[in-house]
Amino acid sequence: MPRYGQGAQKSVERAMHKKKRGTLKSGRSGATVTSRQQAIAIGLSEAREKGAKVPSKRK
Repeated sequence: MPRYGQGAQKSVERAMHKKKRGTLKSGRSGATVTSRQQAIAIGLSEAREKGAKVPSKRK
């Protein structure tokens, strides 16, 4: 059984495209995101907010 749903995949894909274009901003500071891992984390966080199938955050 897959861990991540289609909604999560689309959200991460969108975040990665925005990162590559240089338009992805971090939440609090508004700084441009340059890290691939940070872009994935932002995509998964947005997917969680939308109610997509995503495992809970690590503690």
